[in-house]
Amino acid sequence: MKNILLFAFFLLPAWLFSQQIADTSYNPVIQNPAYGIGLGPVVFIDEGHHNFHTMDGRYQAFAKLLERDGYMVKGYRGSFEKKRLKEGEILVISNALNEINMEHWYLPILSAFAEPEIKIVKRWVKHGGSLFLIADHMPMAGAAKDLAAGFGFTFSNGFAVQKEPGGPDSFNIEEGTLKENLITKGRDSTESVRQIVSFTGQAFEIPDDATPILVFNENYVNLMPDTAWVFNDQTPSIDATGWSQGAYKAFGKGKVVVFGEAAMFTAQLAGPAQYKAGMNNEIAKENYRLLLNIMHWLSGLLN
Repeated sequence: MKNILLFAFFLLPAWLFSQQIADTSYNPVIQNPAYGIGLGPVVFIDEGHHNFHTMDGRYQAFAKLLERDGYMVKGYRGSFEKKRLKEGEILVISNALNEINMEHWYLPILSAFAEPEIKIVKRWVKHGGSLFLIADHMPMAGAAKDLAAGFGFTFSNGFAVQKEPGGPDSFNIEEGTLKENLITKGRDSTESVRQIVSFTGQAFEIPDDATPILVFNENYVNLMPDTAWVFNDQTPSIDATGWSQGAYKAFGKGKVVVFGEAAMFTAQLAGPAQYKAGMNNEIAKENYRLLLNIMHWLSGLLN
């Protein structure tokens, strides 16, 4: 346990707090675009809840990839409203925060969404909308906990870390930590994924009617500090075996995909050495395919 705490305390904050800029050179080949440019479904990326990731910021590569696949990507500012949500087919929410916790990454972590907003989003999905909810480690997991619970997912507001430190987290088909399903198989063999890499997030529990995508094995624990990135020998630790970092489910007439780590869908250059964190990382070459497969399922191309 001591090695885990030292690793998390000394190394991971450097990844988090180093200057992060979008890697504008990242431009993977899309062999079979889902739609003609600008002809696909409207995708809203939430920018109205103090989000750590926005379409012109840390999720620029995310937005550009979707646009090249034919989706119409737009920023969504302000609170969630029934009338405005009807103008889009897919809503992406990544690392939302309550205003109070923007500078205070310690307990209590308040919900990023007002109760009426959560009801509106649930109703929108139930009637046919598609939600892609992404919430990282503490405090982002805590800020999205109430929204996730509305769809049956239980966020932990912790840090899922390896018992024996070994860099980014790898999930693969061979070990059973990346599950074979509609999303990981894609539309054909050229879109299937065998390995996915994430960069320190949360572990969460999924409802019985959800299908797992990324699952932790016995090599992971979930650390539960009262302050983000501050760990010691008294930090509570929970066995993360069997918990998920990605899953999906139907909800009424709509669909929900939930992930517990956001950097895996970015393409960032971090720190003075411009460390590649995200889809642009050499060991994360299949991450972009998973993102496209997720969008294809949300937009009805994978059934």
